[in-house]
Amino acid sequence: MAVPRTATTAGEPPQRRATLPSLTGIRFLAALLVFLAHSTMLFNPLQPKEPFTFFGDPDVAKPLAEFFDSAGNVGVSFFFVLSGFVLTWSSTPGDRITGFWRRRAVKVYPNHVVTWALAMLLFASATPLHAWLPNLFLVHTFSNQADTVQSVNFPSWSLCAELLFYALFPLFIILVRRIAPGRLWLWAGAMVAGVAAVTLVTPLIPGDARLPGLELTVNQQWFSYAFPPPRLFEFVLGMILARIVIAGRWPRVGLLPSTILFAVGYYGAIVAPAPYSFSLTTVVPIGMIICAAASADLRGEGGWLCGRTMVWLGNVSFAFYLVQVLVIFYARPQLLGGHTFGTVAAFGLLIALFLANLLAAWLLYGLVEKPMMHRWSRSRKGPIPGPPTTTQQTQSAPRGTEHVPTGETV
Repeated sequence: MAVPRTATTAGEPPQRRATLPSLTGIRFLAALLVFLAHSTMLFNPLQPKEPFTFFGDPDVAKPLAEFFDSAGNVGVSFFFVLSGFVLTWSSTPGDRITGFWRRRAVKVYPNHVVTWALAMLLFASATPLHAWLPNLFLVHTFSNQADTVQSVNFPSWSLCAELLFYALFPLFIILVRRIAPGRLWLWAGAMVAGVAAVTLVTPLIPGDARLPGLELTVNQQWFSYAFPPPRLFEFVLGMILARIVIAGRWPRVGLLPSTILFAVGYYGAIVAPAPYSFSLTTVVPIGMIICAAASADLRGEGGWLCGRTMVWLGNVSFAFYLVQVLVIFYARPQLLGGHTFGTVAAFGLLIALFLANLLAAWLLYGLVEKPMMHRWSRSRKGPIPGPPTTTQQTQSAPRGTEHVPTGETV
């Protein structure tokens, strides 16, 4: 299996990158966090006046909703850090900028256009023109208008940030590669400080308008969560962490201690007010988990995360993320209305909802994403070739193999 070669960084010999299937599996866990946040909400944003939870017992429904309320924020932050990591890991010397941008566009837009069209057909046709057109072109979160940011297919807001990351990556990778190995940790700390700075500046953002259920004003919520530029700190952090692992400077901190610290950070996200709950309490353990999983793969100790099932789930995770509004907020009320159920039945229906979302994701992945990537993601003019190594000669395979992490984030 071929792994894209990257340009040489200071102190690093030219080399092929090993595959990191555990990071593909982790992508699905991040998407699952978003699903749990959406599926346990007490009210449907499409029908705010109608009960939404499956659970008839408020002593179960309310704590469940509160526990998973921060899961969506944490899952999206996970995507942003992971995106920077895998793009840096798989970056190729001589790869043309236009080829990189084409591959990213082919990855993102077909799934987005299909889910956008379905949302418009099913429930979003009343969306004002000033919202649906920017949403279609994935620039809508550069607006601070609430009806534009949360328009059409809601999860698409994060794709605006991803497209900004992709647009700037060819510049950022040059800068990140120039960081001396001995200063990588300093720059990683600077990115975490940037996340903290955004959090601390947020209360100073002017504006009085508020939406029901939000702790922040509309402008503050937009600036610290949806506005793409402040999220660059998480993306660049992922890039620098990839350099740390590449340079062999990641300490042998395994997944278990990293996950324990993540649990502590997640508890902090539950109890902390916005905007501290968005990413500040969890961004460090998220980076630790990603580096620990990558290092485990390099040692051949990936475990269950790199198994066939988790890799398949990771491959469909982008589609799983994008179809959630269609399945959870539209299809579920259409089939079951506002009915609530006993606790056992409610958990069973939650599992059924997960399987329905997974089925929809598999269809979108198989019928749209995979064929489009197969047809359009490969350039007829490949990267500028370098002298093949023995490993390259024995492991060569078509580029784009699914187990190779190629920045396919959601």
